[in-house]
Amino acid sequence: MSQPQAPRRRARHLMDPDHPRPAPPPPGSKAIEGVQKWVLSVLVATTIFHLSAGLVIAAYFVDEANDAARIGLNLIAGGFGIIAVAVALVIHRKPVASPWLLLGLVPTVIGLALCYA
Repeated sequence: MSQPQAPRRRARHLMDPDHPRPAPPPPGSKAIEGVQKWVLSVLVATTIFHLSAGLVIAAYFVDEANDAARIGLNLIAGGFGIIAVAVALVIHRKPVASPWLLLGLVPTVIGLALCYA
């Protein structure tokens, strides 16, 4: 007498109609939304901080006799830095008035240190 044969396993690369793959997450799911927030906030903050760095570089190359322009450009760079952090906080739906805004002053501090050191 023959013994009943166990069902053969399909190779993993073949489709198995009895065990379909799990469905992908629907659009608008929490995982995708979180990644989109992070990507958007990093892109926005990086772009604005590049603008801020450009203002610091401009202040560095201004004539040394023109202190008002050097200080003004560095302060504007800090203002854009604060805007960059604030936009990132808004994207993540966090309160805008937070200690993280002090991070936006880093371009001003670095710019003043470069110009007057």
